[in-house]
Amino acid sequence: MKLFTSARIRELDRYTIEHEPISSSGLMERAADALCDALMGEYPFTVTSFYIVAGPGNNGGDALALARKLCEQGYPVAAHLIHAATRHSGKGTPVSLSPDCRLNRDRLKAEFPSVLQEYLDEKADLPLPEHDAVVVDGLFGSGLSRPLTGGFAAVVRQLNEWPNRRIAIDVPSGLDADAYHKLTDLTVKADLTLSLQFPKPAFFFIENEPFVGRWKVLDIGLHPRGIAEAESAWIYMDAEEMKPLLRKRSRFAHKGNFGHLAIIAGSKGMAGASILAAKAALRSGVGLLTLHGPEGNRCILQTVTPEVMFEADRNTDCVSEFYHSDRYDALAIGCGLGTRTVTVEMLRQFLNHLNEPCVFDADALNIMAAHPKMLESLPEGSILTPHPKEFIRLFGDSPNSYHRLMKAREMAMQYQIVLVMKGAYTKVVAPDGTIYFNSTGNPGMATAGSGDVLTGIIGSLLAQGYHPVTAARLGVYLHGLSADLALEQESEESLMAGDIIAGLGKAFRMLAG
Repeated sequence: MKLFTSARIRELDRYTIEHEPISSSGLMERAADALCDALMGEYPFTVTSFYIVAGPGNNGGDALALARKLCEQGYPVAAHLIHAATRHSGKGTPVSLSPDCRLNRDRLKAEFPSVLQEYLDEKADLPLPEHDAVVVDGLFGSGLSRPLTGGFAAVVRQLNEWPNRRIAIDVPSGLDADAYHKLTDLTVKADLTLSLQFPKPAFFFIENEPFVGRWKVLDIGLHPRGIAEAESAWIYMDAEEMKPLLRKRSRFAHKGNFGHLAIIAGSKGMAGASILAAKAALRSGVGLLTLHGPEGNRCILQTVTPEVMFEADRNTDCVSEFYHSDRYDALAIGCGLGTRTVTVEMLRQFLNHLNEPCVFDADALNIMAAHPKMLESLPEGSILTPHPKEFIRLFGDSPNSYHRLMKAREMAMQYQIVLVMKGAYTKVVAPDGTIYFNSTGNPGMATAGSGDVLTGIIGSLLAQGYHPVTAARLGVYLHGLSADLALEQESEESLMAGDIIAGLGKAFRMLAG
């Protein structure tokens, strides 16, 4: 699914109005139907009332149309429309409302006259909602381009002080829908955001979580041709986006068809990292797997993973050499590797001779961060999988997560590499500057070894011949999906890296189906 800026979404609205064709008020009616259905699914009318706060623009029009539809369904509704009468028509009628907001104000007053209370001064002092009321924020939508001030800012403070649940229409009022939002009390703190047609870019940055809360996307039927023709460098990786990427296997296939992966990993006391990466690679379909690690890890690794061919380093405690990168279809390096002097020199020599696709993780990244010139030796299409602190060590700090992502885009394009920015909504940043946001995963993945599992999955897909960007995208998606499936038996607190490996079979089946 493509992600769009607010300006581009307005263009898609206009395209839909012109080419469906449909009136702007008809499109607003469609949005209100989707909002009403979503709220009815969340809250039974027997125990819920709604307290709707509408602003003067089209977000307010959505809110007032929603109020009417909830009334039609039998819900108790109190609607509050706030706008300033900045100028008047010849008859003294306020004209500060957008045309569609005014239309829905008039319809609500005509059909349910007792529901609406109107304020002709933005410094409205709203009455307290009932204790069981769900507050719906329809003040300002995704078109807001400046911080809230004055009376509307005071209204937002009121909404945030109330103990009631808060639902935002499209985006929480005061939030910059397109990017990172500086923390402030002048933004509605929603428990649930009902986003129209697309997720908004702002949803994917950690600083915005207190405002956005949980979010859902509601299809309002924007024109499919307009969406298809609109360009975007930001993509949301949902099931529909990912299914076509997974290849089907021939009945006559053999292990040679699915690549030979070498994993260079492990050091004294860190055999577990190499085991997790190896198991994940095998569960992700690689035909052959060689693990190069210190001699001291041989016994445990070959006992736990007999399917792996073990190549022993001459050093008992760490990896000190690797000379045969051209023998393999793909390589992955870094899990539990350590940063000893001999390992640093091994990585330097490894990069000097590397011509094959490779996944770099963990201590391989830490070594490169300490020796930045190594980055210049990365082959094009290399995949780096840093968590936030590893990224900071590699490329420097950033004032917030949005700027960090923009720096990742710059680095991916400069070095022609793939960056996997691990975390919530893990981002895959491609060498052409495209950014892919993952839809799968949960907080239970914040556990030891989860990154080693991801390295094994991506390395396996790379060895099977997937393009580096596709291998990274599929790997990230399957990694998160497997963790989500594991929650059928586990909790976020109890989830372990091994549970993610155990769920990979079901994740592949679900994606293939």
